[in-house]
Amino acid sequence: MRPRWTDGPQAITVVRHGQSVGNQADDAAREAHAEQLDLTERDADVELSTTGREQADAVAAWMGQADLSELPGVVLSSPYRRASETAERVMRGRGIDVVLDERLRERDLGVFDGLTGLGIRARYPDEAARRKKVGKFYYQPPSGESWADVVLRVRSLLDDLRHGYDGERVWMFTHQAVIMSFRYTLEGLDEKSLLDVDREIQIPNCSFTRFCRAGDVFELDTFADTSAVDRAGAEITREAPQRGRGDDDV
Repeated sequence: MRPRWTDGPQAITVVRHGQSVGNQADDAAREAHAEQLDLTERDADVELSTTGREQADAVAAWMGQADLSELPGVVLSSPYRRASETAERVMRGRGIDVVLDERLRERDLGVFDGLTGLGIRARYPDEAARRKKVGKFYYQPPSGESWADVVLRVRSLLDDLRHGYDGERVWMFTHQAVIMSFRYTLEGLDEKSLLDVDREIQIPNCSFTRFCRAGDVFELDTFADTSAVDRAGAEITREAPQRGRGDDDV
């Protein structure tokens, strides 16, 4: 069931971070059929790639030409470096503070962080079998989070937005699983519908997903929109259907 709104923002836009060096390491590991990504940083410290910075700058250029009705009044970001760096580059010189909110952080993969599906099956065969039985939405990796856990974070954040943000246009810079959790929550999707969308569409880096108020509910206005990056001629990047960093089908 969708949450009902008597006040709160008029529009919510969630932007996926630009391509990161972690995304590049993920691609390289899959191509090499490796068990582990070649990364030494903790997930929170993974920075943007050169392409990711170009993508963020493309969104900043789009924002400089956008209609005032499309621009944010409030900006929140995941504290993870790839997201906060994207937000800072996009909002540079606009006079709006970027507020970091831990509820927008990437899903915690626990002991699977940095492993490909091949690595999980080789090193944690019992967990791979358990995940297959439980399913992607409810499965919780050891020391990590399920998608349902991320949804709880999103619900908490949305509840805060009901108070003190009436009529605002809120932008949030975050990660793929979190964006899908916004869809699940605001649209009232069920588990199957959510996972069907996740299989069909890999959210591009620096793409927009926008929800607009329609009476007492939010409706999806645009999903995974890359027009800002396209307009600047920057490269469009996204994960392959089978993702790395421990979140692909195992």
